[in-house]
Amino acid sequence: MRRKIAAGNWKMNGTRASRAVLEALVRDHGDTAAEVIICPPAPLIPILADAAGAFSIGGQDCHAAASGPHTGDISAETLKDCGASHVIVGHSERRADHGESDADVLAKAEAAYRAGLVAIICVGETEAERDAGQTTAVVARQIEGSVTTSATAENTVIAYEPVWAIGTGRTPSIDEIAETHAALRAMVAKRLGSETAAAMRLLYGGSVKPGNAAEIFALEDVDGGLVGGASLKAEDFGPIIDAAAG
Repeated sequence: MRRKIAAGNWKMNGTRASRAVLEALVRDHGDTAAEVIICPPAPLIPILADAAGAFSIGGQDCHAAASGPHTGDISAETLKDCGASHVIVGHSERRADHGESDADVLAKAEAAYRAGLVAIICVGETEAERDAGQTTAVVARQIEGSVTTSATAENTVIAYEPVWAIGTGRTPSIDEIAETHAALRAMVAKRLGSETAAAMRLLYGGSVKPGNAAEIFALEDVDGGLVGGASLKAEDFGPIIDAAAG
């Protein structure tokens, strides 16, 4: 059985006072059967790490290099040293806003492994690509280009995020999510082998809310969610953790 994940991507939100959100989640859901990962802005990682209890703390991005003249970037090694155990790579906002290619994402995933972090590798299509019937082709290309062959079920989680659903309140239908995740698992099997694919956790992201989380997480090939806005408040993220716990 694959242990389900409730991962919260705080994006560019939060201050030191946001520690109270984590403390409330740990207090009320700290004994959950789900794996809970909170990914705050990088300066908050050490502030949250010592309050995380059984939860994990992750970064939102890392540089491919371990060190060097890269002003404003952060290495996987620094994330690890600050208390992170995971890092998101290839989020659509990084791909779109910073022009990250599949090769860039693959290099960042390799950096995560080098530092001993679990890489949460994001894939997903735009609205135009979906309307053109290219969802499967786009995601397959991203898996081929972004997922290194050294990925395993232990060091990698893959998050499918239809770009057009992120933060919009729109979600694909349950049947569409099920179909895409089944295809995604087949792509991972082609890339990494059937045994790895059967064990690797695949998350859904894109306007996951307390009201739809349980139905989405109940799908056979959905192993939890990568949650944006709904992870910023304990009263919203708590029910999503409960849905992941079953």
